[in-house]
Amino acid sequence: MFVFAKKVTAAIPAMLLCASLSGVTTMSHADTTNPNTPASLGEKWDKTFAESTKVNHRKVTFQNRYGITLVGDLYIPQDRGDRKLAAIAVSGPFGAVKEQSSGLYAQTLAEQGFITLAFDPSYTGESGGYPRNVASPDINTEDFSAAVDFLGLQKEVDRNRIGLLGICGWGGMALNDAAMDTRVKAVATSVMYDMSRAMGHGVGDGKDRYTIADRRAVLQHLNAQRWKDAENGTFAPGGHDIYVDEKGKATASERILPETLPANPDPVLKEFFDYYRMPRGFHARSVNSTGAWNATMPLSFMNMPLLSYANEVTIPVLIVTGEKAHSRYFAEDAFKTIGSKKKELVIIPGANHVDLYDNAAGKIPFARFEQFFKSYLK
Repeated sequence: MFVFAKKVTAAIPAMLLCASLSGVTTMSHADTTNPNTPASLGEKWDKTFAESTKVNHRKVTFQNRYGITLVGDLYIPQDRGDRKLAAIAVSGPFGAVKEQSSGLYAQTLAEQGFITLAFDPSYTGESGGYPRNVASPDINTEDFSAAVDFLGLQKEVDRNRIGLLGICGWGGMALNDAAMDTRVKAVATSVMYDMSRAMGHGVGDGKDRYTIADRRAVLQHLNAQRWKDAENGTFAPGGHDIYVDEKGKATASERILPETLPANPDPVLKEFFDYYRMPRGFHARSVNSTGAWNATMPLSFMNMPLLSYANEVTIPVLIVTGEKAHSRYFAEDAFKTIGSKKKELVIIPGANHVDLYDNAAGKIPFARFEQFFKSYLK
């Protein structure tokens, strides 16, 4: 979730935030003996969506290739019997947690007959990794493959029928993983973002926002922050959609979504605010709900492009986006570069970006996702 910035106060990165709201307790690894262990393993149902009576749910943990422990919610259809089922790993949006959109998608697909795993990416939510509130094009792509590892070891899963579903910035991660992990048999995205493009070139109104000079100014800004972090021995929070003014000065907000919505807000800012900051989608462990990422987080995305090998994605691909989504051009451009001969672009009439986070507007095409995965995970 990024918003193209017209000014710093309106900037809202594709995948938002880190500092905590006053009065809200956030997860921290600062007081643990092993910073890569999960922050918690709470069993209480604390999702932003209702619990299904058609699905069994359990909290699970697994490790990625970097030794970071990830925490997920495994959803299994109650009527499975003794059959081995197809499975789907789900994550996103960028900066969200499994108690939000990914959990809703996972639970709904489990109702449709799949075993699903919604997980928190490394360094966020209940998953391990220190420092907190960091993202990485490499490690987060690996998180999807680690989820495939986990699913393939479950007795209920047919490991030859595993797919991926990425929402928002995790759509780009899912496609990136599908170009590398030959075990994945089908991949779908919902209102996807290419986070390297979003942070490296700026989210614009249907096209990249930064000039070459703007990009250089952003890099100088981020590396100046590195000196400050090194001197202070801490990681300052900051927004990752960085504004460059007409004089070439780059600035970023300390938090992405404001405490309160300003008068006459940017429409995209309002979309995100109405989900992440309101009871509809707020969750205390979501960096999107509570503050900002580490300020220097964009550096790796700016230097290491995702989707470099999108033309090597040959498995079936479903890319879903909204007709009015500010992110639509990410989906359309990714669709053009995907190498698969079995690819489909679905544009949902009237839907904006956040409409496909939950079903408040009734616009998530769950039946289309079901049809896609049942066709290609068989």
